[in-house]
Amino acid sequence: MSALNNLKLVTAKRAATQTPVQQRRNKLCAKLFEQMQLAQAQAEGRVYAPTKFKTFKNEETGERRSIETAKKLKQWWWTAADGKLNLSIRYGAKVIEISKGKNAIELAGVNELVPTLEIVKQAVADGSLDAQIEAVSNKLRSSFRK
Repeated sequence: MSALNNLKLVTAKRAATQTPVQQRRNKLCAKLFEQMQLAQAQAEGRVYAPTKFKTFKNEETGERRSIETAKKLKQWWWTAADGKLNLSIRYGAKVIEISKGKNAIELAGVNELVPTLEIVKQAVADGSLDAQIEAVSNKLRSSFRK
């Protein structure tokens, strides 16, 4: 019991579900983390290939199997005509309008990419982009209803 005396013990109740706003924030933060990993890998000259499990059913036997496959990951940045790097933030397949009429962040070079993604991730976690995420989420949701 002496080892437990060093810990701060509390009575806590875990929330059953997260709010939709928190779910969208977490989803975007996870995607931003993947983009940071991709940018770091490119800067170091290595390949970043996250994996996912894909489940399929064998038609002959009816058996379900899971295989590990590489996740398709598209980078959110590109080089503009003026030689500068542009970074767009995406929610699903839709680009988030960060500010009124502005949908990309201009960077001087690749070395600014990871710190900028960290700043954006912090802004998402703080809730600064909740209205923009909500708008893109509604637009994305309406495209599924057609």
